[in-house]
Amino acid sequence: MSVFLHEYRPYSGRTTPLWTRPLVLARYGLAEVWSSKITVGLFVLSLLPCVVELVMIYLADNPVARLLILRGNPVLTINETFFLNVLETQCWFALVIASWIAPRLVSFDLGDSALPILLSHPISRFGYLLGKFIALAVSLSYVTWIPCLVLFVYQSYASPQPWMLTHLPLGLGIFAGAVLWIALLSLTGLAVSSWVKWRVIATGAIFAVVFVPAGVGGIANAILRTKWGLLLNVPVVMTEIWQRLLGAPAFMNPRLELPNFAMAAVLALASLMCVAVLNARIRAREVVRG
Repeated sequence: MSVFLHEYRPYSGRTTPLWTRPLVLARYGLAEVWSSKITVGLFVLSLLPCVVELVMIYLADNPVARLLILRGNPVLTINETFFLNVLETQCWFALVIASWIAPRLVSFDLGDSALPILLSHPISRFGYLLGKFIALAVSLSYVTWIPCLVLFVYQSYASPQPWMLTHLPLGLGIFAGAVLWIALLSLTGLAVSSWVKWRVIATGAIFAVVFVPAGVGGIANAILRTKWGLLLNVPVVMTEIWQRLLGAPAFMNPRLELPNFAMAAVLALASLMCVAVLNARIRAREVVRG
């Protein structure tokens, strides 16, 4: 039958709800991320400290094991400082994993010129970025707040004294601190990956974005004899935020402690910069030079 004899009609069937469309990209993003053996290896490696910490909790709470192995010495104390160390360890593993998987989510789309095709489908730029953000955030959750809260629950179960209710703010602080770090890492990873198409360079650039400003802030502190350069030091800022959320003892000189509003302003500014980069780079267009 000739083409002009066909009667074309618009599709009138059931459509996918708008709020579920980013989940399709998130599902395929998770499949792409976890198809790599390196990702699985990094994930297993990041959980090894949790196994050691699980054994430490058992030894601290079991009197028989403490008597046989530790000779009754109370060298292990499960408190806010212990969980602060656990959270720090897992969050820095999350940085390594994010630097590896974030370029897989965006760089391939940009490098293969697939972004115009994806955005030609019934999904917005916000939906595209939300799907990628969900895939990255879920992957990082596996190594941050989920294992930390598993240790928290096990400590509540193993403790001979009522523990969970008296330490409930500690559990909430663990969750809030991990979610804050995941959001910052996800935005940074997506922004850097959208700007750098080459995956290896994007991985190194994510580390550079985190650690290079720390060196600049250290130089500013030494030259100007001030503490405000620490605001550029992401490891110091995040560690201080985690310490305050968990209620752990302060680790810094009181003269060098940063106010909460200043750290919140820096994190908000960094997030806005990442959003601006994503807004500039994620476009449904392709530039062809002839």
